[in-house]
Amino acid sequence: MKLLLWVWLYAALIMCWGWWWQRRHQNIGVVDVLWAKGVGASALLLALLGEGSVTPRIALAVLGGAWGVRLALHLWRRVRSEAEDGRYQHLRRHWNGHQGKIFGFFQFQALLIVLFALPFVAVSQSAALPVGWIVAAVAMWLLSVGGEALADHQLARFRADPANKGKTCRAGLWRYSRHPNYFFEWLHWFTYVLLAVHSPLWWLAWSGPLVMYVFLRWVSGIPFTEAQALRSRGEDYRAYQRTTPMLFPWFPSRTESPRKESSP
Repeated sequence: MKLLLWVWLYAALIMCWGWWWQRRHQNIGVVDVLWAKGVGASALLLALLGEGSVTPRIALAVLGGAWGVRLALHLWRRVRSEAEDGRYQHLRRHWNGHQGKIFGFFQFQALLIVLFALPFVAVSQSAALPVGWIVAAVAMWLLSVGGEALADHQLARFRADPANKGKTCRAGLWRYSRHPNYFFEWLHWFTYVLLAVHSPLWWLAWSGPLVMYVFLRWVSGIPFTEAQALRSRGEDYRAYQRTTPMLFPWFPSRTESPRKESSP
């Protein structure tokens, strides 16, 4: 599809720049910033070039673009002010700093931008939507992006206190889920399912929550994050695993009995 080729070209170029930046600053974490920026930009591009009704395309541009800006800025503040994330330090050591492999990793992220742009393709081809569907999509966006922003803020505040070094955040939303930011990120993708209900490609919008769940649960989200947490926080994090749900928020256990979902 021609539109997705434009998305890939843009993504590949910004990831080339990101690879060059990480060589200078020894920080692979910039890849996360560029992923969020690239996916948000793809929402704007597909909204502009799509052939569907104007209303869902405007909603796509505003909601998808604003989501990308918020997440990219949040991640950029962390990348520019902190040392390289432990997950990426581990990856760099595993690859012995091989820049060819790191470049390939950045370009793989460019392909993921294209993959996560598929729901936007569905919305960009949508017929006109009743007001109720737009309201539902906006409500879903506010709940999910607001929840993710709150979780990010609570974690940042916890990490900013030197007394918490080596400890696990259990404040606010982090009391009810080990990854509330991931949960709300996954929830956010239902926004585009709602916006695509009258699209001939409506089924494509379901790739957003489906693929995001697979990546968060089994590929690059929770497994990498929890492996690093165990390396850096050890028994404190194991106790957190035994009492706190992995992804979907719920009340913590009163006892530290083993949970099936506790292994990273």
